[in-house]
Parts: sequence; structure tokens; C-alpha cells
Amino acid sequence: MRKFSISILLLALITIGMVIPTVSATDNQVVITYGETCYLNNDYKNIVDTYFANHVNNFNQAMVKIITANEVNKISSSITQKTYDSSQIFSSALVDLSNPEDLTVDVDISKITTINQDMYKSALESAGITKGHVVVTSPVTATGESALTGVMNCYEDATNTTIPDEVKEAANNEIYTESQIVENSNVNPDTLSEIVDYVKEEVQDKNITDSNQISDIIENISENNNIHLSSSDVNNLASAIQDVHDVQDIANKYKDEFSNIIGENGDSIIDQILKPLLGFFGINT
Repeated sequence: MRKFSISILLLALITIGMVIPTVSATDNQVVITYGETCYLNNDYKNIVDTYFANHVNNFNQAMVKIITANEVNKISSSITQKTYDSSQIFSSALVDLSNPEDLTVDVDISKITTINQDMYKSALESAGITKGHVVVTSPVTATGESALTGVMNCYEDATNTTIPDEVKEAANNEIYTESQIVENSNVNPDTLSEIVDYVKEEVQDKNITDSNQISDIIENISENNNIHLSSSDVNNLASAIQDVHDVQDIANKYKDEFSNIIGENGDSIIDQILKPLLGFFGINT
């Protein structure tokens, strides 16, 4: 009887492989996006590669993409009116979905000076991304604000999906706004990320859509923690958080699509089919 069961199981595995070879995802479970300045300089690229190789096991299997100044400017110019040339795009990012557990972000704090791991994580979660391992670094000191574009491109290539433009813009606006506050008001990045997380949770829980109310929340939490934000900082941050809240329905739809592709619990679609089947035959995984 056991031989018969194993034969059925093998036939089922072969059938699954024939019917669902890759599901909706691509074979690129690890994707790197290099800032074009970094990629065109061998010394810079070697520095970044060494950092990536020390943080993931399958670095050599990664698909490679280049993030250009033009791509960054399409987003930044509409948010902060800042533009960059091809000699200013240093930040590079890697996304690893080979073991897509809950989202983790590693930031090279020796090089990335402004955007911390909590800021990236918060912006990505706002965009509906909740799984995977993200690594951000740079060959030289950089703010890191342009890296989010690369990170989201990595996810799109790794899952063969497209993050909606409205969601991308809102997430990038959040990052760029935080960067401006850190640089202009000398606010500690860790403290600012805590404020943003608190305010976003309040806005989400109470479904607040009035930017004036969001500004009041920001001012209150800042004053309670002895943090001084200018009125311009408060208004810009309130606007960015409101934008994130306004696109949550779209972000949630992308989150469902993303979760279905990589598996709600970090399993591929094949694993979701395979595990119950193995259990039926009394085989534990």
C-alpha cells in the first residue's frame, strides 16, 4: 500500500510541476539595483558587492538592474523638485525573496546617513510589501532617499508584478519628506521614524483624512517628546502621511496580489499545494 501511495505522490508532484511551473513569479528570487554612479565605477561596485555578499547567501545568483538619474528624477522632481545627474546616484539595493519571511531591512549605517531601516520598512509596508529581505548600501556617504525606487523595482522584477504608480509616489513622498526633515531640522532619524509610525497608525485606526487633524497629531506627539519641528516640516509630513492613507485601498489590492504570488506565509504557490498533499500521505515537512 505504501509503494502505491508513493507512486501516486510522485505522479502528483510531476503533475504539479507540469501544470504550474513557475506560477506568477519569476525565477529571479534575488534582484539587485545599482545606482548608475556606483555601477559605472568598478571600485564603487566592488564595495557594494562585498556588503551584499556578506548579507545574503545567494548573492551570485542575483539579477542585476541599474537605477538611473532619470528614473529617480521622475519621482523626486514631482515631490521635492530636486533633480540629480548621473554622477549622484550611489545608493544600491538588494531584495531576496528566496526565503520570504516577514519583511526585514538591513541598512548600511556607515554609508546611509539619513534614511534608516524603519523608514524603508514603513514605506514598503504602506505600499503593500510585507515579505522579503531588503539590503541597502552605498559605496560613499549618501542620504539613501533614492534607494526606495530601486527597492520597489527589485520587488517588481522578483514577482513579475507592477506596483501602482500612486502607491510608489506616496511611498517615495514619505521617504523624501522624512529625508528633508532630518537634513533641514536636525531631527534624529530614529526619533522621526517613531513619530511617523505613531501618526500613521493613528490616521489609519481613526480613518483621518483631514491634513489639519494630522498636523495636530504630529505637533502633539512632537511636543510631548520635546522635539521641535517647524510648521513647514509639520505640514509637509502631514501631507505625506495623508497621501499614504489616501492610496491604502490601492496598496491593499497590490498587497493581496503580492501575498498570493509568494504565499501568505512565505511559501510559494507550489509549496501551498504540496504541503497539504504531503500531509495527506502522512509525510511531515
